[in-house]
Amino acid sequence: MRKTQKQAYGYALTAIFLWSTVASAFKITLRHASFLQMLFWSSFVAAVTLGIISVSRNKLPQIRHMSLGDWGRSALLGFLNPFLYYLILFKAYDLLPAQEAQALNYAWPIMLVLMSIFFLKQRIGCLSILAILISFSGIWVISTRGDILGLHFANPLGALLALSSSIIWASFWIMNIRDRRDEVVKLFLSFSFGFLYTLIYTLSFSDFRVPPVVGLVGAAYAGLFEMGITFLLWLKALSLSETTAHVGSMVFLSPFFSLIIIHLAVGETILPSTIAGLVMIVCGVVMQQYASPVSDREQTPCNASPDA
Repeated sequence: MRKTQKQAYGYALTAIFLWSTVASAFKITLRHASFLQMLFWSSFVAAVTLGIISVSRNKLPQIRHMSLGDWGRSALLGFLNPFLYYLILFKAYDLLPAQEAQALNYAWPIMLVLMSIFFLKQRIGCLSILAILISFSGIWVISTRGDILGLHFANPLGALLALSSSIIWASFWIMNIRDRRDEVVKLFLSFSFGFLYTLIYTLSFSDFRVPPVVGLVGAAYAGLFEMGITFLLWLKALSLSETTAHVGSMVFLSPFFSLIIIHLAVGETILPSTIAGLVMIVCGVVMQQYASPVSDREQTPCNASPDA
């Protein structure tokens, strides 16, 4: 095995481990801070961190030479992510057990396929349709906690928010992949705009309060390892790998690692319905990967960050 490929696996495993911890970090932080406080401080930490990285890598000249259209795209991307995406996702984590929120949010690759049909006019085959049905069956199992025929949802609002967050992330991903600017620059500007939106929203609809130290530390952890640094580790892994498929398939380890950490760190008893539903969602996503033409796999969801 080439040395660079070993390095790629190292970066990928580090990123996947860190992403696997964030669902637990979200839930623990929300015990000490409101979802809005968590959004405010995590997006602030992410924006500052990405700003420091941009300066250290001499990316500022690129920002100075951007067009008005580039600024407009960054403003829109920042509204979608981090502002709207995490506003909804953190509220979902506030309402749901961490195991359910992270599993339902993981359905975003399937949402991406559905949105591509309508907005990118892409055609899908029978295998893709089957993959979508399997993933949505998994969503149903998780949302009903296994009572699939009883039509009783444990927390309808929480489940709706978690699924809505996956739609927002898919929208962000579609827009972002068509933007050819430097990834670090795009992230820095998105989070800068996102923090600005969060500041305005917080001052308009909430009393500004500083959470306890545990809440601040948890929000900072989310800002560093969910929103900022980990994404760059993943991009580094992709750049070093011989092919994206070598490390892309490792993404599917993340939600299962996350369940183990949720059990150990948060103390949740992992429900059989969560495991069964998550397996179905992941199977659907994997099937969709192989249903895509080979030429399209370089732009599959494996190449984007797997969210908690």
